Amino acid sequence: MGRGRVQLKRIENKINRQVTFSKRRAGFLKKAHEISVLCDAEVAVIIFSHKGKLFEYSTGSCMEKILERYERYAYAERQLIAPDPESQRNWPLECNNLKAKIDLLQKDQRHYLGEDLESLSLKDIQQLEQQLDTALKHIRSRKNQLMQESISELQKKEKSIEEQNNLLVKQIKEREKAAAQQAQWGNQIQNQRCLPGTGIGDEEERA
Repeated sequence: MGRGRVQLKRIENKINRQVTFSKRRAGFLKKAHEISVLCDAEVAVIIFSHKGKLFEYSTGSCMEKILERYERYAYAERQLIAPDPESQRNWPLECNNLKAKIDLLQKDQRHYLGEDLESLSLKDIQQLEQQLDTALKHIRSRKNQLMQESISELQKKEKSIEEQNNLLVKQIKEREKAAAQQAQWGNQIQNQRCLPGTGIGDEEERA
């Protein structure tokens, strides 16, 4: 027979509960470390035991940075929800949070400019370098796209101008041909008037 499903509920025996907590905590933190290494993910884990003892794990030494990033995402999600009238009473706290976020953004901006790097660890600098490389790839891709669009637009304009030029040349040739035919017809009529015996010149002289 297969192993039955273990029902999840609080372990009543204090010793068994403590042993299970220690084993599960170690396995959980190990899994967090593995996913951070295998997937290059930023992971932060915070555990408080029943007695209030803190256990934590974070990639590198950037627990504070991960929490600040989480706070930014959580704040952005809260802004998508319609504001609650009760929340409007917390404007001073919200103002302080915004100031802290502005300071963090300014700090990140200085890091992107290559300033104030002394406080960063090797892991942080590697992540910053990766972010800059990714941003540079996006910028180059966008630049190439704009250049291709500009070249395509110029080629379309060139083709349109060439077609207009060919049309004008054709119209000029047709007009020149018509003018030459009219001149030829005029010369033939004039020559017929000047020839004797044609009747045209004789009638003019009798008149």
